[in-house]
Amino acid sequence: MPVAFIEEVSETQFTAERCDMISLEVVVRREAHGSFLKRYPEFKKGRLFPKLLLEFFLKTSGKKYGEIDLPKDDPLMLFEEDRALLYLPDQPMYQQTPFHVLNDFPLKGSPDKITEIGDIAIKTFLILEKAWQLVGRRLVDFKVEFGINPDGKLRLADEITNDSWRVLEDGQYIDKQLYRDNVDLNTVTTKYRLVSELTGSFNIPRQQLILWRASENDGLKLFDDAIADYCPWRRAETGGIKLLDDPASMYDTDIGWRKKVVTCSLHKEPIRACEEIQKIVQEVPDSVIIVFCGRSNGAGPTLSAQCTVPIITVPATWREFPEDVWSSLRTPSDVPVSTILEPKNAVLHALQILAMRNPLIYAELRLRQEKRLCNFMMI
Repeated sequence: MPVAFIEEVSETQFTAERCDMISLEVVVRREAHGSFLKRYPEFKKGRLFPKLLLEFFLKTSGKKYGEIDLPKDDPLMLFEEDRALLYLPDQPMYQQTPFHVLNDFPLKGSPDKITEIGDIAIKTFLILEKAWQLVGRRLVDFKVEFGINPDGKLRLADEITNDSWRVLEDGQYIDKQLYRDNVDLNTVTTKYRLVSELTGSFNIPRQQLILWRASENDGLKLFDDAIADYCPWRRAETGGIKLLDDPASMYDTDIGWRKKVVTCSLHKEPIRACEEIQKIVQEVPDSVIIVFCGRSNGAGPTLSAQCTVPIITVPATWREFPEDVWSSLRTPSDVPVSTILEPKNAVLHALQILAMRNPLIYAELRLRQEKRLCNFMMI
């Protein structure tokens, strides 16, 4: 994630890249709260948006932008070709026309950077959304700012604190909204302390995606290509994707998981197979196994009977021998197996399972969905 943050120095200090700040406030919303309800009073508070809403506000102070006088600070901005339309942030949109049109505004001439800002803001929100879900709360919106570092690169250059988001616990705010609503300061302090404790528990779990195949001839490249497509985390020094097979103690700190390849025929080496599955699942219990075998289509059910992690079978020969899939579909009792014909869909399903506990994987997968979803209401 392109952030200005470099490292933490102490509990109250950190180092970051020096950035020229962009005079924009970027808001991402999962639900209707705050000023959104003033602009769209026809919406009920808490209305869920299946597709995240992205809003830009012109960051101002003293009701001025350069030499331009403004009726309100931080007006809503809507971009229209090579100009920006300004609206009052706290008045119904259906009653408004733009009170000013800016022909010169932040990042004019760089629509790609505005798009990049939106993508970074949304992905950051998604990471935090899952992190809050994992501790039983709901992130409903947040506000961030961006800057340009000395190399001319875009950076998320803002603190994300309890002052910059709304988080709900059992339908009640545990963020700065309490202070805005003049709630007793002791209650505010208690909620802020709770948020500090909860965010301190945010983490990326140690996980693994295990690819089990019967022989060296079974198609590893199919799965590597699918993983690369769904997980485009890059390393600047290699230009490639860092997915580690071994040793067991090594994990990519950016994604928290590894890919493990096991080549073993359950028909020819059943004892070794049972030992191997117990060992690798014991090392990392948070695992998903994809079994890709040719004639050994019973491998998936057999492994499923030996462990408690999810098993996905991909019958490699189903096109030539459709009857082979039955050994993966008709399984004995207490032997649950998912059977997916396409390797890419099998990888996606495995990543969806891991994403239930991994905010980074969740954000990557959900971001793709967000781009094709729509909200069923006019805004």
